Amino acid sequence: MPYRCIASSPEGLVQQVAVSYLRHGYWWYVTGRIPDGKDAESVDRKLIAKYEIDQTDRQRAYRKKCGLANMQYIRYGNWFLLMVTEGHHPFKQQERNRIRDCRRHPIKFEGYSISYRRAGATPKGGGQPKWHACVRIDPWTYRELKAFFLDRACHRSIENLARDFACVPYARFAPVRRQLLTIQRSVNSARARVGHEPIPHSVLNLRRKILQPF
Repeated sequence: MPYRCIASSPEGLVQQVAVSYLRHGYWWYVTGRIPDGKDAESVDRKLIAKYEIDQTDRQRAYRKKCGLANMQYIRYGNWFLLMVTEGHHPFKQQERNRIRDCRRHPIKFEGYSISYRRAGATPKGGGQPKWHACVRIDPWTYRELKAFFLDRACHRSIENLARDFACVPYARFAPVRRQLLTIQRSVNSARARVGHEPIPHSVLNLRRKILQPF
């Protein structure tokens, strides 16, 4: 099967990165954009060949055992993401001034912030802390979204606000759900001050859909 790298949607890209790549150690990354007018698929082929990204699971396991890094590449539209694991790889030397660690610098894409974070709970018996992918609405976008809803909170019906919440596009990962619930509480506080009915939780559509990423 040829290497798949073209995401079907922004949410598909985010799901693939968070669920499949980060948990397998692809923590270092470089983002980029393909210039308008340039053939995106030829750029895909060039990058995949240059960094030998198209590897089987067996080849990746062998490279890891030898102390070599593995890479993944994914693109949506003209935006692309190159990700690499721990180990030796020419990519790390070539991109040493641009490469970032998503444990310290989240990946920003289409209003999302994608990072790899240590879990809050300490394991019993003093074991190693667990890490997990974290997908949330990025801080700037979240502030804009919250301001939008607070501006409409006291001037729109429940039905109109429900339609606005339904239009929020972000995949409902747990941190996104918490952000939306925080906005809803703020909206209801504003509505309560003027004697309006609260917005029910049901308008938020908190269930995350599992997508085909490619």
